[in-house]
Amino acid sequence: MTPLNQDDRQRALEAALAKRIVILDGAMGTMIQRHKPSEADYRGRRFADWPSDVKGNNDLLSLTQPEMIAGIHRAYLEAGADIIETNTFNSTRISLADYGMEALARELNEAGAALARREADRMTDETPDRPRFVAGALGPTNRTASLSPDVSDPGLRTVTFDMLRDAYREAAEGLLDGGVDVLLVETVFDTLNAKAALFAIDEVLDERGLRRPVMISGTITDLSGRTLSGQTAEAFWYSVRHARPLSIGLNCALGAEQLRPHVAELSRIADTYVSAYPNAGLPNAFGEYDENPAMTARHIRAWAEAGLVNIVGGCCGTTPEHIRAIADAVEGLAPRRIPELEPMTRLSGLEAMAVPC
Repeated sequence: MTPLNQDDRQRALEAALAKRIVILDGAMGTMIQRHKPSEADYRGRRFADWPSDVKGNNDLLSLTQPEMIAGIHRAYLEAGADIIETNTFNSTRISLADYGMEALARELNEAGAALARREADRMTDETPDRPRFVAGALGPTNRTASLSPDVSDPGLRTVTFDMLRDAYREAAEGLLDGGVDVLLVETVFDTLNAKAALFAIDEVLDERGLRRPVMISGTITDLSGRTLSGQTAEAFWYSVRHARPLSIGLNCALGAEQLRPHVAELSRIADTYVSAYPNAGLPNAFGEYDENPAMTARHIRAWAEAGLVNIVGGCCGTTPEHIRAIADAVEGLAPRRIPELEPMTRLSGLEAMAVPC
């Protein structure tokens, strides 16, 4: 069967979102941990003599253990995922500096995208009436542009907007070369970091004369209902709305039960699709996640029945079993309808302000 081209896939994704709740995959890191890769597994032959430890650099496995990563993608696709994320969450030169692997950033993004593309296309061949899609994951990096890492020096910054922009630009170029359908700026804890990513994406797409949808997903870091840089969900949306994303949503940090009020708030105010992929509950004392697939699916079904979501999946602690349960739970339920909003001037700092025109 002839693979769908990019335009065909984009139309298919838009059609899917218009008629049903679309399923995103679950946690990559959780599944990698199931394999218990050793330092030698991470290194492979190519990096056998690397001068520092590389265990924990999960994105490196796209080069050294590609079939492990491909198998995880397949498991999520077989569980019912419509969209799989690339194994590139930390594939920016800023995050890779921890391992001295900054020079691999573009290669890791292209390789991660190509692996996911291959598996998505294989599944599409098996289910041609249900095409599968690839989202290029752009994580938040391990630096924050808005906050100081030193409480005694509040003006200190360890990264600049331009450093972030350059890093995200390199990552986006690799993801596009690898064949992604969507660029996903995810787990946003600092909106300024996200703005650098969005700026870089716009630059790359403009230079290449391309159109690719962008998804944005923030993270509410605790029960305060704010991102790490202090914004409410509403203020966060107003800060990134100018990018006209395909979807706005939340992921990570909280389980579905705790995340619901913030997803509901985005559902009320966002004039685009809403996504949500929570953790499998809150972590226990050992940093593990105890919420089983049925529990997570029950919460997400309630979101769907309330008309809150268009795209759902899982983050930390979720597995193909969680995604299968979620897919079954929302099967046949109508997707959220995008509201027609009153024209207003919408501004944001840490809080949001909407002023009637």
